Amino acid sequence: MAERLLEGRVAIVTGAGRSIGKGIARLMAEHGAKVVVNDLGVAVDGSGPARGPADETAAEIREAGGEAVASYDSVAEHAGAGRIVQAALDSFGRLDILVNPAGILRDRMVFNMSKEEWDVVIAVHLKGHFNLIQPASVIMRKQRSGRIITFSSTSGLWGNSGQANYGAAKDGVAGLTRVVARDLGRYGVTCNAIVPSAETRMTASVPEASRELRASAGIAAAPAPLARPPEAIAPVAVWLASDAASDINGQVFYVSGGLVGLMSHPAAGRTITKPGDERWTVEELAAVFPTSLGMDLPNPAPARPE
Repeated sequence: MAERLLEGRVAIVTGAGRSIGKGIARLMAEHGAKVVVNDLGVAVDGSGPARGPADETAAEIREAGGEAVASYDSVAEHAGAGRIVQAALDSFGRLDILVNPAGILRDRMVFNMSKEEWDVVIAVHLKGHFNLIQPASVIMRKQRSGRIITFSSTSGLWGNSGQANYGAAKDGVAGLTRVVARDLGRYGVTCNAIVPSAETRMTASVPEASRELRASAGIAAAPAPLARPPEAIAPVAVWLASDAASDINGQVFYVSGGLVGLMSHPAAGRTITKPGDERWTVEELAAVFPTSLGMDLPNPAPARPE
């Protein structure tokens, strides 16, 4: 390796026992970072915690000559997230990088979704991001440096049927990213998001039959993840964590294999205006909309005749 971009840095990577998180933890270690490998070791739905995945990744990093410790706490619990941050301080004396790919799924159409299915997904993804960012931000603000990398999803940015909980959380993460970037940028701390498209346990857990059923009902889905290895996400995370990306802040990147796309910020695509302080009436909107804002406007799930 010609250059180790993270030499001497300390990183926390959640969900690092498998898939995207594991690839990021290993590549960060290759670039010189000391890594807290956090993973609760649960199934895709959040059940059955186990220490094996975190232990395995940490051992692989050490066997390759790097430094790593395993962490088994849940990001969904405020106290647990605090212990994850403390593990970095206790083991390596500082914290420079926080990466948050940990996640679960509890897919269900919104009219069938239970409160528990909503709460647990929001807790892991959205609350989990906050639970770690808040204590990490205190440390990074004080030391006037740091990199926070969040994980959003096409399910949140574009919408995907059957994922009201996951989509809401992931769109919330994108908003959280932009706000944290503004809160911390003046202190030399950046916060950027990655929207990954890769073959993972989570994407594989959505049966093809479900995708076909939704398509046959005329329900448009978010683009299906391409057959890309999860390790392809890691180089973008390492780059965002390095000094090479020190001026990049509050951005959202779509990553799929060799494709890296900078997502645009939400903006009005079409507008209609009236002069001065005049306002639109309901009747005017109904008349004007079809030939202005509503031209060729797609309906992701048009009503079906009974």
